[in-house]
Amino acid sequence: MENKQRLAQFNQTIQLWIDAVDDYSLEMLRQLPQEGSWSLGQVYRHILDDTEWFVGQMGEALATRENGDKAMHADAKRMFADNSFPDVLIQGPATNVFIPQPESKEQLRRRLEAIKTAVNALFGNEAHGVGKTRHPGLLYFSAGEWLQFAEMHMRHHLRQKARIDEVIKTLPR
Repeated sequence: MENKQRLAQFNQTIQLWIDAVDDYSLEMLRQLPQEGSWSLGQVYRHILDDTEWFVGQMGEALATRENGDKAMHADAKRMFADNSFPDVLIQGPATNVFIPQPESKEQLRRRLEAIKTAVNALFGNEAHGVGKTRHPGLLYFSAGEWLQFAEMHMRHHLRQKARIDEVIKTLPR
């Protein structure tokens, strides 16, 4: 996949998240769908924190020539070939404890817009970095691969958002 296509898909997916902020009150965003699971606001915070880090990796990969010959993990190769995370629920140890609730809807919107602006600035000039940086579990990604990974990650969480939406629609407000 070319970076131009990756960028278009990234912009489309992040805009879905930006637009959706207005569909909820702050209370709805903070509502836990069930004990031990994330609220939608925590999903937003997770996406923001991870994507901001991914953007940093994109910038580093564009600025270096290091690790250009290193490969990604076989699991990552499958994900990239499918252009999707596996459709499985990933369970972690009490992850909602470590992800704070959002302070405001405006904070979520502002951070999402800042990410979108930063990514478009990085890739706006047909960036062609040859370096790669290391993902903690999936080995080495180029800037374009980080961009694709960030979009796949946000799209993966759209499935979680849909599950949460089904529950919070039925909860008392």
